[in-house]
Amino acid sequence: MPTLDAQTNGTAVSEPGNSLGADAWRRMCRNRMAIVALGVFLAIVLLCLVGPWFTPYTYEGMDLAYGPRGPCAAHWFGTDKMGRDLLTRVLHGGRISLAVGFLGTAVSLVIGVLYGAVSGYAGGRVDALMMRVVDVLYALPFTVFVILLTVMFGSDLKLLFVAIGAVQWLTMARIVRSQIRGLRNLEFVEAAEGLGLSARRILLRHLLPNVTGPVIVYATLTVPSVMLLEAMLSFLGLGVQPPMSSWGVLIEAGADQMEVSPWLLIFPALIFSATLFSLNFLGDGLRDAFDPRTTDGGE
Repeated sequence: MPTLDAQTNGTAVSEPGNSLGADAWRRMCRNRMAIVALGVFLAIVLLCLVGPWFTPYTYEGMDLAYGPRGPCAAHWFGTDKMGRDLLTRVLHGGRISLAVGFLGTAVSLVIGVLYGAVSGYAGGRVDALMMRVVDVLYALPFTVFVILLTVMFGSDLKLLFVAIGAVQWLTMARIVRSQIRGLRNLEFVEAAEGLGLSARRILLRHLLPNVTGPVIVYATLTVPSVMLLEAMLSFLGLGVQPPMSSWGVLIEAGADQMEVSPWLLIFPALIFSATLFSLNFLGDGLRDAFDPRTTDGGE
């Protein structure tokens, strides 16, 4: 509401409104579980990034004479059968798993957002044809498809990013397409078309910024899905290859030694589970924060 300020000589001054991002962040801060999840996830990411610099061991340094031993003052997470420090390997493996999660999600976002936006804006037969392609791809078993790509092109880490991202974009395409179709016939789009703006400019400058919220929310939920897929591939021996390690590789190695060296499975699984849970809780919090039906009175 306009207010009168004595120092403005009776001139009406409009109170600044809050942006969608500011409102979403305010609602997000009121969700304690989401804030805790964000803190846990950021702490894990920070530990994986800087932690290996402060450990006195390398992720591939072996001490065969020391062998597998449980947690102690020198090795907080214990050592594996080759005498390698498990804490260092978990932190290095976290770098790989997080990189796969973020980069695989980025690939799926680029493909899914562009595909869904074009389909939703074009409409008609183009939309129907593009969605039938998505339906056909949905019918294919994702895991088998990724395994085939990995077997055909090798287990190179860069190809793993592309292979996982190439099968994770379908749901994002559907989400963006439905959002664009809902905005397609609104007045601001008709005004932009009346001014003669190109379809590319309308999509990039007017439509896609209005679907940022759902995209961010689904991206947060896609990261753990990609990490799980990478862990499964590494468990099957088709993901990250030695001497590199990821959480999936460490869990697979720990499962083989579970009866004699249970710590090799417990610690990687705990860190991996904490990361997945924090991302899922964070995604739920972002979904509620960006929900336009959420109001201050309903919180």
